Amino acid sequence: MFEHLLTGLEAVFHWQVLAAIVFGTIIGYGIGAMPGVGPLLTIALLIPFTYGMDPQVAIIGLISLYVAAEYGGAISAILLNTPGEAAAVATAWDGYPMARRGEAAKALHISIIASGVGALISALLLIVTAIPLAEFAIQFGPSEYFMLSVLGLTLAAGLGGASAPRGVIAVALGLLAGVIGIDGISGQPRFTPAPMFYDGIPLVAALTGIYALSEALMMAERAVVTSGRAGKIGSLMAFPLSMYKGMWGTMTRSSVLGFFIGVIPGAGAVIASLVAYNETRRRSDDPDSFGKGNPHGVAAAEAANNSAVPGALAPLLALGIPGSSTAAMLAGALMIQGIQPGPMLFSSHPEIPYSIFAALLVGLPVMVLTGLLGVRFWAKVTDIPQPLLAALIVVTCCMGAYSTTNDIYPVYITMAFGVLGWLLQKIGIPLGPLVLAYVLGEMLEANFRRSALLAQGDYTIFLHRPITLALAGLTVLCVIFALRAGIRSRRSPTARSEQI
Repeated sequence: MFEHLLTGLEAVFHWQVLAAIVFGTIIGYGIGAMPGVGPLLTIALLIPFTYGMDPQVAIIGLISLYVAAEYGGAISAILLNTPGEAAAVATAWDGYPMARRGEAAKALHISIIASGVGALISALLLIVTAIPLAEFAIQFGPSEYFMLSVLGLTLAAGLGGASAPRGVIAVALGLLAGVIGIDGISGQPRFTPAPMFYDGIPLVAALTGIYALSEALMMAERAVVTSGRAGKIGSLMAFPLSMYKGMWGTMTRSSVLGFFIGVIPGAGAVIASLVAYNETRRRSDDPDSFGKGNPHGVAAAEAANNSAVPGALAPLLALGIPGSSTAAMLAGALMIQGIQPGPMLFSSHPEIPYSIFAALLVGLPVMVLTGLLGVRFWAKVTDIPQPLLAALIVVTCCMGAYSTTNDIYPVYITMAFGVLGWLLQKIGIPLGPLVLAYVLGEMLEANFRRSALLAQGDYTIFLHRPITLALAGLTVLCVIFALRAGIRSRRSPTARSEQI
């Protein structure tokens, strides 16, 4: 392990990888500060341009962008009460009141330091957990991988939004898109109206359309205007570390919570920040001050949403199961390089996971210093008109899709999936479960059919192995919890009306 980590550190200090870290961090900060953009859309736009790049440079650059963008959302949340990223909603609850009473610089400083603490603790937890998890997963056979896929999709569907049935619909659509093309076992074409569909739906074009292009259409439709321009911000370098006395426990606790919530497929940084914020408020001696400018609220939310990023990478690298929609995009970035995420990644391409571990540690001071020194510039980014952003995104989507094969077919796929994503958002169908199902569909089907072939059609094979049974039990528990949550959500409006 330590030998591989040293190899990863050596790779990270190559000038191209360092340049990718710096470039990804700068782009991530700027993108995160723009309301309505975020890391998911940006990674979807950039993936086509990583085709042909060195895999280490490409994936480290994208992960650096991912981490920085999670912090960048706090900038507009604090200054304008308009979160640049959904995970920064909880940050705005106390960050914006601090800014209104003249403490914008202090709130930004706390958010940056808390993000750094969250990134550091979760990176260490990723190293500690991902490697043993991958070693354990090597024992998995086809039946275990099938049930693991079912568990991942169940979690994604249950956490896809307020309505579990909508999450199930999204998963079904993703699985349907994944079966188009030549059957990998029988060699028969499935749902292929033309030869161009024999290789299936192009992954990069589909992901670019479903997230980036659909979001551009939503931007153009709503034409969001920010609530105002960011005010003048003082220097962030003048605050002493003694200001954080009593806050380190909040940041540490929130970081650990955020990491383990991030591991759950479909949960992500949004749920992590909300859970950490509520837990911090619950433990506080003055819970009524939360929502009125309590610095602990900013620290808890930012530590948690940044620690959820490495958390989402743990199941991706160790099991091949993305922990979030953005992690699913990163899985696509690996797959177009011919690299399959999962437990064999540590033996077939050890340079990838270990260089990611090293980059998370090496990139941490880069992220913190870039945030402290460049915050005035990032605040200016919030003034960019969204209609202009939407137009730039559409052009970039088409250019990126075309560049993957130098053919117009991926552009058509991008446009089709962009319209599909826009329509699904209009009717409240979440896109995250759809993408997770599309990425996991091949793993689900292939391992189900391999299990059936090995057992000669005896489907009780899924009841014979203890790991498979344990995963099946977890799946059933997830379904029960999702149903109970749905029942509570339907009862809550009635309960509130009765109280009124």
